Amino acid sequence: MDAATNAQMQGAGQTPSGGRRPPLAILIAISTISPLAMNIYLPSLPGMIKALESTAAEVQLTMSLYLAAVGLSQLVLGPISDRYGRRPVVVTGMAVFVLGTLICLAATSVETVIFGRIVQAAGGCAGLVLGRAIVRDLYEREQAASMIGYVTMGLAVGPMLAPAMGGALDGVAGWKGGFYLMLAIGIAVTLAAWACLHETHHDRSQSASVTSLLASYRALSRERLFWAFASVSMFTSAVYFAFLGGAPFIASEVLGMTPLTMGLYFMMVAGGYIVGNGLSGRFAARVGVLRMIVIGSLMPVVTVVLAAVLFSAGIYHPFSLFLPMCILGLGNGICLPSALSGAVSVRPDLAGAASGLAGSMQIGLGAGVSALVAWMLSQSMYPGTVWPLLVVMGGCVTLTLVSVIACYRSERV
Repeated sequence: MDAATNAQMQGAGQTPSGGRRPPLAILIAISTISPLAMNIYLPSLPGMIKALESTAAEVQLTMSLYLAAVGLSQLVLGPISDRYGRRPVVVTGMAVFVLGTLICLAATSVETVIFGRIVQAAGGCAGLVLGRAIVRDLYEREQAASMIGYVTMGLAVGPMLAPAMGGALDGVAGWKGGFYLMLAIGIAVTLAAWACLHETHHDRSQSASVTSLLASYRALSRERLFWAFASVSMFTSAVYFAFLGGAPFIASEVLGMTPLTMGLYFMMVAGGYIVGNGLSGRFAARVGVLRMIVIGSLMPVVTVVLAAVLFSAGIYHPFSLFLPMCILGLGNGICLPSALSGAVSVRPDLAGAASGLAGSMQIGLGAGVSALVAWMLSQSMYPGTVWPLLVVMGGCVTLTLVSVIACYRSERV
């Protein structure tokens, strides 16, 4: 099919294979569920410790195991969607998300909340991973980077508002307040996906067996360019997840912030991410994915240096933490759409598997560094310090830059 025919079909609301193109709002909605659920209860973590008579380390598992479940589930859901299509996997995943939310609401112990969060994550990540695959079904690499930027710009609005909403709901309904809202949103998105999410993947693999799943990943494992792009997305995301692992406790214990105030400051970080994604959507197709990756990957360097300077100078103010992280959000918004578009475009026939593996690498390392930062802060010889967070972030920034160099070298091979 030539470019003119492809463009004509897209203008008519069709996929290149002749199917109906899903509305952009649906792609944003299904992609938003998982990060929204991840962020909305952050201001309630200190209150959850008291209500469930647990420890900070135990409550942190509701975050780190959530991330781990997202990472592992993507490894399966991506290839399954290559076989059975995107729509049935997304709709089923949204229903499972609702079930996990109900388990969290019924919980009376931290162990039950952890289990509910794992179920929530396994279902909600279907939209996160397949939103990218659906975009790649519709567009070529450079344009896909722009569209992923627009989708993630839209989905960032929910996570931006989530901590503030969670902080407000915490004051009304305790730590379960955010979960009540997620139940309502989960039901609405499930029904919307059932009604409006049209299939985009019609050239499907013939088997969904374990052997075929492994074959998909073996094929990707031989693609150096895939690993380079996926590593960029993994390490630059890890910088942000390190922040998530330490920020609630630093904000509460070191900076003395209330849940509502903390949620409002989190909006700065998400605001930077929205701006970055908007820039990616506008310029990625014109500038190219490699240049966008370079520009975006340099901003976390500024983040770590600026935060280190401010805290070294003894400036312990919320802006000392959240202003540098706003720059981090801007950089991630510029870098990630292009890195992910590059990863899923290396083998378009395996876009679901590539999206799943790249996403799993992102979330898997994110879970690890998030838990590591929380543990380092709890074990620190110097209570009230922020340096464990900055050290981990600095290591992830360094590995991001190494991966960017690998992208350039692999692209030229």
